[in-house]
Amino acid sequence: MCCGSAPRRRLAARPPWLLLSLLWKSATPFIHLHANPSRLIRPPRTCHPSRSSRNGIWRPAAPARRELQLVLAPHPTSLLSHAQDAFSPGQRSYASDVPYEILPLAEVLGYLAPISEEFEGGSKSSMYLDHPHLQKGLSNEQAKARLVAIGPNELQPPRKKSAWELWLDQFDDTLVKILVGVAVASAAFSVSEVWEVVADEMEGAHAGVLEVLSSNPELKSTIVQSAVEPGIIIAILLLNAMVGVWQDLSARSSLEALEKMQPRLATVLRNVDGEAGTAEWITDFDATQLVPGDIIRLRVGDSIPADARLVSLMSSTMYVEQSSLTGESVSVGKLPGDEGLSEMNSESSFDGTNTVPIQDQTSMLFSGCLVTRGSGTAIVVRTGTSTQMGKIQSTLAEAQLEGEERKTPLGEQLDEFGTTLSYVIGGICLAVWVASVPHFTDSVFDTWIEGAVYYAKVGVALGVAAIPEGLPAVITLCLSLGTRRMAERNVIVRKLPSVETLGCTSVICTDKTGTLTSNQMTAVSFITLEGLDAKGTAIVEHEVTGSSYDPVGSVVGIDRDETIRNSHGAVADACDIMALCNDARLIGSDASAEQSYTIEGEPTEAALLCLVEKLGPINAADQAKAKPSFIADQNSRHFAQQWDRYATLEFDRKRKSMSVLVKERDGTDGGTGNKLLVKGAPGMLLERCTHLKLRDGKKVPISVEARGQITSTIESIGSRALRCIGLAVKDGASLDKELMYESGQYNEALKDSSKFAEIETGLTFVGLVAIKDPPRPEVSQSIDLCKQAGIRVIMITGDAKATAIAIARDVNILHDGGDVSTQTSERAFEGKEFFAMSQERQLEALKDGNLVICRAEPADKQRLVKMLQSLHEIPAMTGDGVNDAPALQQASIGIAMGISGTEVAKEASDMVLVDDNFSTIVDAVEEGRCIYANMQAFINFLITCNIGEVIAVFLATILGFPQLLTPLHLLWVNLVTDGPPATALGFNPPDPNLMNRKPRSTSEEILTPSLLLRYSTAGLYIGIATVGVYASYFIDHGVALQDLASWSSCADPASCSIYTDLAAPQTLALTTLVTVELLKALCTVSVDSSILTVGPQKNPYLILGVLAPFALNLAIIYTPALESSFGLVPLDGNDWLHVLMWSLPIILIDELQKFLARQRQPVST
Repeated sequence: MCCGSAPRRRLAARPPWLLLSLLWKSATPFIHLHANPSRLIRPPRTCHPSRSSRNGIWRPAAPARRELQLVLAPHPTSLLSHAQDAFSPGQRSYASDVPYEILPLAEVLGYLAPISEEFEGGSKSSMYLDHPHLQKGLSNEQAKARLVAIGPNELQPPRKKSAWELWLDQFDDTLVKILVGVAVASAAFSVSEVWEVVADEMEGAHAGVLEVLSSNPELKSTIVQSAVEPGIIIAILLLNAMVGVWQDLSARSSLEALEKMQPRLATVLRNVDGEAGTAEWITDFDATQLVPGDIIRLRVGDSIPADARLVSLMSSTMYVEQSSLTGESVSVGKLPGDEGLSEMNSESSFDGTNTVPIQDQTSMLFSGCLVTRGSGTAIVVRTGTSTQMGKIQSTLAEAQLEGEERKTPLGEQLDEFGTTLSYVIGGICLAVWVASVPHFTDSVFDTWIEGAVYYAKVGVALGVAAIPEGLPAVITLCLSLGTRRMAERNVIVRKLPSVETLGCTSVICTDKTGTLTSNQMTAVSFITLEGLDAKGTAIVEHEVTGSSYDPVGSVVGIDRDETIRNSHGAVADACDIMALCNDARLIGSDASAEQSYTIEGEPTEAALLCLVEKLGPINAADQAKAKPSFIADQNSRHFAQQWDRYATLEFDRKRKSMSVLVKERDGTDGGTGNKLLVKGAPGMLLERCTHLKLRDGKKVPISVEARGQITSTIESIGSRALRCIGLAVKDGASLDKELMYESGQYNEALKDSSKFAEIETGLTFVGLVAIKDPPRPEVSQSIDLCKQAGIRVIMITGDAKATAIAIARDVNILHDGGDVSTQTSERAFEGKEFFAMSQERQLEALKDGNLVICRAEPADKQRLVKMLQSLHEIPAMTGDGVNDAPALQQASIGIAMGISGTEVAKEASDMVLVDDNFSTIVDAVEEGRCIYANMQAFINFLITCNIGEVIAVFLATILGFPQLLTPLHLLWVNLVTDGPPATALGFNPPDPNLMNRKPRSTSEEILTPSLLLRYSTAGLYIGIATVGVYASYFIDHGVALQDLASWSSCADPASCSIYTDLAAPQTLALTTLVTVELLKALCTVSVDSSILTVGPQKNPYLILGVLAPFALNLAIIYTPALESSFGLVPLDGNDWLHVLMWSLPIILIDELQKFLARQRQPVST
């Protein structure tokens, strides 16, 4: 069966109504079928026509599911006539899964050009330029039809949670749920108690509820008091939720990040009047209206509006800056047509696995990237969500879903803490109730059941006392305070829990370009030929100071006036070459304080302009009130004003050089004022040189020895992963006459670009420039601090291995001592090399030590993060490019760069570094650790105090003492005495040795058994001190402990009167409880450091937080109106001696606990 016959029978087999439907739908550009349309336009899957045939065009594998497919119609001629029965011209669907990057351009056109185009050029790639579609483009009708079917060229903005969803998220916490449960239980018991009283009043007065309430003010007061406790708990929870929602909303960006990345305008070729009309280029075209098949034109400075195949060049080369997508630090050359295609077996079908890395797709232009050199035309192949950026968005969405399901370490620890606390509270309630069983039959109860219910209420009341009601609010407040302190350190926190998560980070996965480096090419060395000696030519390397695109700096060993003193020397010639043989611009911005200098054009050429500013005679930076706009180009303009550039021999990949013909403005007509200025790859340039230009201006023939010396220097520069640029000149006397400006024939002579290499012969070698994307100056120290803090660093980059290793050594990532070469081979991998290893070897390599992964794909970064998480590491990912966004979202903590970072990266991150400074990460880590230490401090304080309160009431109950404290007293202590100090502990300064400790394990509980023992020990003493001072009052008044324990059986009215008026002993108990808790707060400035090392004076807020509650406590004791409300009495001097005697030992107990904790504390090595 032939490949062309099956579709005819299948079409004929369709029912007549479907054929009529297809004919009707031919008025629209795309067919919508409920069945798979591949049965109409595709041959059977067993047919594999040859790709060399005109009919043998690649087609994707048929899908397994029966669903609507948008597939363009590159089909054999035998199918064409039948397809045209159902499709009118240009009305086809579109397949985004076609590998346009690896197909010959003729086949790409077969997919994307309108079906009515009959092109006799066939599939021969050398004839694609004759295709009519490239001359006319799409008609407006065809474009509109495709736009309807495919959609606009824009990305779907990421969904953001509504305020209501954010509000509900605040209650998705175990501790908060426990508090809600306790509030409900407390409210239920309060309602039952109030209802019993109201029912009794109603029965006695034979009146309704309203009448009873209106006639009994005390009953109203009782109802209000019963609602206070659950009401306060609910108010605290609502306040906590409001703070959390406010933080989330305030950190949310007001701009749609992915939409902002999309360029808005393009230049497109459209056949505005249809088939009979003429094509015209439309400038300022809305880029969202582009569709596959559109022909676009790109120039220097244009942002690429969609993924496209480069069809032809309007210049000799085109370079694109795509570091935001691939992480490459230099611009990438693009090749038109089929020149950049990778080899692929012509008989193999595309199965989704034989993809080409983005870095190697030299014929593809990717949406959102920037053209830095050259111009050309391209055909759009993918738009919107089908572009590489759209794929990243899809990956980012998946990572967001995983991230929403994954809690932060703090969230997990708080959940575990809440679970433990729920067991403790339940145990307390049950223990109190069981211990009170003998008292169920006391004479005060009418029945055993009434006693059981009463003590069940007592148990719940103790459970409420054990709950640190303010803990969720204090944690939220502490995190918010941390965000404010981080903002002062140039860190913007987008997600509140990430503040603390950074503190337990164990691995930082960092992008190289723009993170460890400045992403601004900088000349670091200028090499000159100083003279001749017995050993040959003296080659001197001069260090260039300064970094990035800031032109302020100098060249060591070369004075600025040398170009004036010796205008014919090598330095002056080098400045001429770098200033004139250059298409870039260095732009100074007077308005921007963050980044004063930007570039337009190729980064390497911009680096040469910066070097000119450091070599030239004008030191603009020293001039008073000099602005960046003035400093940026004073010397470049100085050299450019001496010459007129009248012709350009553009760079091409064969000769790897660029040159310009210039004429001296005051030169003679004899042509001696003409020059050819050349820059390019030094090795190839040196081969075309016959002379050397020495620094003093002498021109000498190049010897074999000198050539070897220069070659060795070039190799040495390359071994340091520096980019080397050679500089050469050809004087007017050596130029051919037809190249002279005066001849007027240079345009004719330069028409044939294949002769450029011949023109660039007989050159005089001037010098070399070494360029690199330099590390940020402070990064190496930051890496050392990370090592000191027990944090490993993994550098992930799209750059070549040699470049990555060199940068890693510069910043101390791969400089841990020992044999550097051995270490490098074991700790540096290419992405493919690393993932080709077995899973066991990959995990083994990731377990310890620093690592370098180069030539990495965007998906590799996310895979690495997932692998680290499988090893129970807490990875932080830093980055600035679009390619970093999925990994930023996947990581436990994503850190984006604020200046160089794309909006996509910022939107995916947890926090943003405002200054792009890697050292800020170390500050943020310290702040994160400090926040966790502060949370431990106030948890220590709150839990210890609550345990003390529970033990005090529990001991008094078990011993049978009269009521130790009233519910109002306990509520006063929880809200007034515990709240302010706990909040003030959030302002504690960092411990001195905080950054010398290893990161804490993710499995480490926030309330470990050792910490619980510490808290319980201190809490036990607080309880004993409270009960002890209470019992001492009765002992001082002649009551034995045995009599105190059996007070309910007292029969003597005279001796029993002491048990009816408990104001004095309760005042002592309350004051002692308050005092010992406040002393505990003063000891908790540091969890482990001694109060003598880190005293309360380090935290002024804590002193205020202690003095204010103590003053309030004095107010309720010594103010008559308040003391009666609380049932208290004033204390005398002797009473205060008892209070201090029982309170001060807490300091010694706390110091002993800290000493023991320091002995078993792990320290980073």
